[in-house]
Amino acid sequence: MTTPNKTPPGADPKQLERTGTVREIGSQAVWSLSSCKPGFGVDQLRDDNLETYWQSDGSQPHLVNIQFRRKTTVKTLCIYADYKSDESYTPSKISVRVGNNFHNLQEIRMSLLAFYLCIKSVAWLWEST
Repeated sequence: MTTPNKTPPGADPKQLERTGTVREIGSQAVWSLSSCKPGFGVDQLRDDNLETYWQSDGSQPHLVNIQFRRKTTVKTLCIYADYKSDESYTPSKISVRVGNNFHNLQEIRMSLLAFYLCIKSVAWLWEST
C-alpha cells in the first residue's frame, strides 16, 4: 500500500483506495509465509474479507515475506488487527525489513502493537516506512 501523504490511523484502506488517497501494490509482489494451517494461508491473508486470516502453524518467528520483482518504494504498510477475535494470536510486534534478497534484510522499522491494540481492540494499523 503506498500513500502520497499521511494516512489517518484506523482509516479503511479500501475506502482510501477508491478515493485515490492510496494505491494497493501488494498484487505486484510474490507473497510467502513461514508456515500456515490448511485454509489459512496467503489467499486468506490477502483477500478483502475481514473474517478470514492467516494462521501460522510452526515455531516463532512467524514471517510474512513480500518480494517485489523489481525495486519498489513502499511508503506505508497497512495491517488489520482484531484483538477481540485473535487475543493471544494478535502480534505484539511487527518488524519491517528490506533488502535485495532474503539473506541481506535489514530492519528499518519495529513497532510494538500490544499497547495500541489494548486501547482500540479492532483497528487498521498504518506503518510509515
